[in-house]
Amino acid sequence: MATNNVDWQQRPPYTNDSTGFTVTYRAACFCGAVALEVGADPVDAKICHCRQCQTLHGAPFQWAVIFHKRDVRFVRGTDDIHFYHADTGRAAHVLPCRLSCAVCRAPIADEGRRMLLAFGPLFDFGFPPTVPASFAPSCHIFYGSRVMDIDDGKPKYLGHKGRSERWSPS
Repeated sequence: MATNNVDWQQRPPYTNDSTGFTVTYRAACFCGAVALEVGADPVDAKICHCRQCQTLHGAPFQWAVIFHKRDVRFVRGTDDIHFYHADTGRAAHVLPCRLSCAVCRAPIADEGRRMLLAFGPLFDFGFPPTVPASFAPSCHIFYGSRVMDIDDGKPKYLGHKGRSERWSPS
């Protein structure tokens, strides 16, 4: 596992320090080798339609749930996390990077400098699932790259929310 900073394993979300941490949500990859816990509600949630997400997830869009890294901790499988830095095309923990399970290859999250964008379907919401209101997507991003229309009344942006124009039907 290559890295640009040798002490990343000593910082959130890779530290497993439970001091003052109350688990609110749990998530795991498909095979369960990598698991994480979250101690706060999401900062935001979005539906992403960019080509990278479509290709990585093999789906028309993906559901990103955004947390401060300080509110997330990996509790199992940190040695089973595969890092990928898209800008260089290298398997490396260079931010921003994508995380997947090295065992089942399931996408887990995108890691930035301060935030972790975890993928909503990995969370355990019980059966039948009861998704908390705080996980509801606030908008669609990169809607110009969509492969299907979504008529849900949520704002749709051509790029990132707040940094691009809103999409409007022709």
